[in-house]
Amino acid sequence: MSADGRDGRPGGAVADENGVEFTLHAPAATTVELCLFDDAEQPSESRRLALTRSAPSGPWRGRVDGAGPGLLYGYRVHGPYEPARGHRFNPAKLLVDPCARAVTGEPRPDPATYGHGGDPDAAEPCERDSAPAMPRSIVLAAAGGGGWSRPGLGWRETVIYECHVKGMTRRHPGVPPELRGTYLGLAEPAVVDHLLALGVTAVELLPVQQFTSEPALLDAGLVNYFGYNPLALFAPHAAYATAADGRQVDEFRQMVRRLHAAGLEVLLDVVFNHTSEGDHAGRTLSWRGVDNRGYYRLDPDDPRRSLDYSGCGNSLDTSRPLGERLVLDCLRYWFEEMGVDGFRFDLAASLGRRPEGRFDAGWPLLLRLADDPRLAGAKLIAEPWDLGPDGYQAGRFPPGWREWSDRYRDAARSFWRGDRGAAAELAAESRGRPPAAEVHYVCCHDGFTLADLVSYERKHNEANLESNHDGPRHNLSRNWGVEGPTSDPAVNARRAQIQRGLLATLALTPGVPMLGHGDELGRSQQGNNNAYCHDGELTWVDWQLDEPRQDLLDFARRALALRRRIGSARPPVWLAAHGEPLPAGEPAAGDQQLACRLGEAGDYVALWNGGEESSLFRLPSVGAGRWRRLLSTVSGDEAWLRGSAVRLPPCSLVVVRFTPR
Repeated sequence: MSADGRDGRPGGAVADENGVEFTLHAPAATTVELCLFDDAEQPSESRRLALTRSAPSGPWRGRVDGAGPGLLYGYRVHGPYEPARGHRFNPAKLLVDPCARAVTGEPRPDPATYGHGGDPDAAEPCERDSAPAMPRSIVLAAAGGGGWSRPGLGWRETVIYECHVKGMTRRHPGVPPELRGTYLGLAEPAVVDHLLALGVTAVELLPVQQFTSEPALLDAGLVNYFGYNPLALFAPHAAYATAADGRQVDEFRQMVRRLHAAGLEVLLDVVFNHTSEGDHAGRTLSWRGVDNRGYYRLDPDDPRRSLDYSGCGNSLDTSRPLGERLVLDCLRYWFEEMGVDGFRFDLAASLGRRPEGRFDAGWPLLLRLADDPRLAGAKLIAEPWDLGPDGYQAGRFPPGWREWSDRYRDAARSFWRGDRGAAAELAAESRGRPPAAEVHYVCCHDGFTLADLVSYERKHNEANLESNHDGPRHNLSRNWGVEGPTSDPAVNARRAQIQRGLLATLALTPGVPMLGHGDELGRSQQGNNNAYCHDGELTWVDWQLDEPRQDLLDFARRALALRRRIGSARPPVWLAAHGEPLPAGEPAAGDQQLACRLGEAGDYVALWNGGEESSLFRLPSVGAGRWRRLLSTVSGDEAWLRGSAVRLPPCSLVVVRFTPR
């Protein structure tokens, strides 16, 4: 038994040499039936077996002797169908095991998966069998924990590369065609070599927990490409493997081992704030049919309705035992048995919400995740907000957590588009908290790519079929004179220079830097800042590089190499334009220039000019010797160095180092 008195064994199916044992946590159910299938296309089960439990609210268990890995199954869970009390049990609905280690694929778009027959307030459930439309859960051989040779990098050494498993390699000419878009493709030498040469130390994978597309997207001819719509939280997404017969687990583990062997950590973007079942009018696929009240936050005044703190229709209730157990067991499984090194939590404020919905930075689940001995060494990264009450919780997560910093993102974007006051904001975001307490980024999967950030001032999401109403309006972007692609050499030169400035800023300022995949290659989404629903060339990384894109890649490599050389342990010392430390510690509010000393000895100086006029900087007086330029965002010798003075052209950055005589 666990310390809180609950049965400590996780749910799911466990195969041994004599058979398979099944466990399902469904405390409010009256009967649970295990359904067995001979193949994935079989429309209905060949056998049903009743599970039993030894205590009124204990787990349901059953055993199938002589069975083994590869067995296909699902559940039918009986209980009251009383929407007014929050109960939506319906044995006509075949359910995916919430703890399934592998799933044969996604549900088919079929009205039978709606347990209410089209009326979510109906007094009687829909009796149409959903089995023909549902994927099957798959029994696997025990993977076994341990045995992982992890890179074990500290936060100050960490440089994160956020990427999509499919999009990263689908167009890569160096990946065998049969492996493009797969876990194994991501671990191919051509991809690994690129990551190592770039200087990243960890890949952060967009969701790989088995997910599905929303019916409305499918009806519009679109898909959920990003994957933030989970169906089975323990199962690797089947479409990223060479086959959906359970091979996805082995291939995911192979990918992790190969990346580890190259010195790269693997982080997962995990979704515990909502599920793919949608709001109270949505489908019954798994959790809703197992225990709607136990898994979801319901409106206390009208339990028929879901509380939506995610913007996706429902909110997983991690303040209740079922939700808390699901999160802990799931993370332990991915860390111990699948070998991943850490997690980025989507809308992580949801994990710290008390039963009444208020965020509590000291909530036990947040503390437990950071202190769990079975997760020792795992990197934990919070997206520190959600859509619930007081949803913005940046800076409030407990020790052991790192947080995404949208304030850094906005300050860097504002500075490089020339906003007055942004220099002070950028400096402020680069000091205060410990250097590795925040994950700093300029672009990520949400919003514009780096190339689009300097090419579009308006979002262009018409292809999403929502009349361009979706996606953020506040992008802090600038097109530098032309909206979208142009043949104007002056505009293109300025755009390239600003991209280099943003990459260099990310590399040189404190924090854990994170790059969005393909940003080092000039990847564009044609101004779409909400491309989650496109699985095609719009979102796949293009690896065919012309000279400007190759130049950008080369610069990104140099910038990250310089970061390693300088080190990131010491915060920057901000300087005035005459080279002396600023009395107040930060630039004035109206400044468009920045200067700071970097490195343990302070012998590196970075100079930023965010204005559209050239600017003269004087370097600190540090004795006999000379200053040498190491990195510049401008081409040729436009940024010139004369003794202790540097004149920077508009919108430029230079790093110099003092060499004593």
